[in-house]
Amino acid sequence: MAALSPAQLLKFQEDGFLVLEGIFSPKECDMMREQIQKIVAEMEVPSHCRTEFSTQQEEQLRVQGNTDYFLTSGDKIRFFFEKGVFDKEGNFLIPPENSINKIGHALHAHDPVFKCITHSPQVQELIKSLGLEVPVVVQSMYIFKQPHFGGEVTPHQDATFLHTKPLGRVLGIWIAIEDATLENGCLWFIPGSHTDGISRRMVRVQVGSVGCTNFIGSEQVYEDSRFIPTPIHKGGLILIHGEVVHKSELNHSTHSRHAYTFHLMESKGTHWSQDNWLQPTPELPFPLLYT
Repeated sequence: MAALSPAQLLKFQEDGFLVLEGIFSPKECDMMREQIQKIVAEMEVPSHCRTEFSTQQEEQLRVQGNTDYFLTSGDKIRFFFEKGVFDKEGNFLIPPENSINKIGHALHAHDPVFKCITHSPQVQELIKSLGLEVPVVVQSMYIFKQPHFGGEVTPHQDATFLHTKPLGRVLGIWIAIEDATLENGCLWFIPGSHTDGISRRMVRVQVGSVGCTNFIGSEQVYEDSRFIPTPIHKGGLILIHGEVVHKSELNHSTHSRHAYTFHLMESKGTHWSQDNWLQPTPELPFPLLYT
């Protein structure tokens, strides 16, 4: 049974997040991991990632290449790398599968395994028990959190990047494909921080013919002592309110911390902000969660 109990529902409403163990089987987690290995084995690395530029103009082109690649990734399966994994010739310094930070942002639409997990009975039942009526899937990511250098994710609110009117309509689903521990960079949350609105937004802006992103508003500073860690076992799932403040630390361990995460929006009575970096496209309108 994946439906939330009244006590769990209350806890989620109070804290803005909820840790649920044992939602997916080890076999389902292994299936996702194996599928990602296949995707990585077949990946074509975009040239802007591989090129080491020397002049300032070339550097600007590289940055713009990265930005365009990111801004047009909403309806595709694309690869985002850790820093310093290529040499000057554009060859991998470490095995390709250890070089990736994440894959995004439409695994849920284009890959049969991730589509199946996203629309799984467990997820649908959970979301129905939260009272969402017409949820749509807006994006998905596979996060690697590589051993030794899987980078920290600084404190943030998902609604900064995925903004709606009214607020409170975005929900993150975070699935542990491996155990997430204090050592390998589990998530940390500030309980109750989802009730204060958001302090900043990342918006897409057009400068002439060039698209880029800007932050508006101010970045908040949060006391470390307010965060609590949420270690979770393989197959567990964390529900994440769009406005709850969360982060993860650097992975200092010898183990990766793979996770599959996707975001839903209650589309009924909700306006998806037109200046979000991510926009539905004619090729991929946001798909309905309930099948």
